[in-house]
This record gives sequence, C-alpha cells and structure tokens, in this order.
Amino acid sequence: DKKEIILKSGFPNLLDLGEIYSRLLDHRPIIQGEIRYFIKEFEEKRGLRELRVLENLKNTTLETKEHVLPKCEQAMHDNLDEAFKRLQAANKMIHRLQEREHEERKLQADKLMAREEKRVAHWEEFMKEQQNKRAEVDEEHRKATERLQEQYSEMEKELAKYVSF
Repeated sequence: DKKEIILKSGFPNLLDLGEIYSRLLDHRPIIQGEIRYFIKEFEEKRGLRELRVLENLKNTTLETKEHVLPKCEQAMHDNLDEAFKRLQAANKMIHRLQEREHEERKLQADKLMAREEKRVAHWEEFMKEQQNKRAEVDEEHRKATERLQEQYSEMEKELAKYVSF
C-alpha cells in the first residue's frame, strides 16, 4: 500500500533508492577491490624485491665465508706473527737498554760515592788544618801576649825608677 502510494506519488521505488544510493554514494565495494589489487601488487613486487635482497645477502655471505674470511684469517695470522716477532725484538732491545741504564746508574752512584768520600776527606783535612792554624795563631797570640806583658813589666820597672825621683 505504501509502495503504491509512493509509486503513484511519483517517488521512485525503495529498492530503486537503495540501488541508486549504492551506485552513487556507497563506494566501499570499489574501494575494497582497489585496496585488494594494490595490496596484491605491493606484496608481489615487495616479495620479489625481498627475494632479490635475500639472494644478494646469501651470495655475499657465501662469498665472505668462502673467500674473504680465509684471506682475512691468513693475513691476520701472518701479520700477528710478524707483529709478535717485532714485539719480541723490541722487548729485547728495551731489556738491554734497561740493563745499560742500570749499569750507568750504578757507575754514577759509585762515582758520586767516591766524590762524597773525597769531599769528606778534604773536609776533614781542611778542619785539621784549621785546628793547626788556630793552634799556631793561639800560640803566637800567647807568645805575643807574654812579650807584651814582659815589655810592659819592663816599662813599669823603668817607670818605677823614674817615679822615685
């Protein structure tokens, strides 16, 4: 009844409206189809790209394992042997230098001790000379004092002669 009223009134059928709505406004089926297509293309291209990358990685790994790694190991072994020999030679040279330095230090210490002993001997000799000179000066002073005392005694005696006048 309502359908008839709508049809008679000039309105399109509700079923027709749903179809018109879905054709004009509901784009989900089309968009979903496009999305599925895009995902399929993306995954196929990506899968091939990733497959190529994985294949390249596999080849690089095999090349490294079979050729580069053995060369590196051999070069490392050769260089380490050479470095070890050089280190041993350097160690021997350093040991000899240390021995020479030790001998030089011992020689310098011996020379220093000899100079110290010589200095002490000179000092003791100097002090003995100073004591001898002091004794000589003291003796000269004592003699001079005695002479002066005798001279003054003589002068007092002479003065005493003249005082009695």
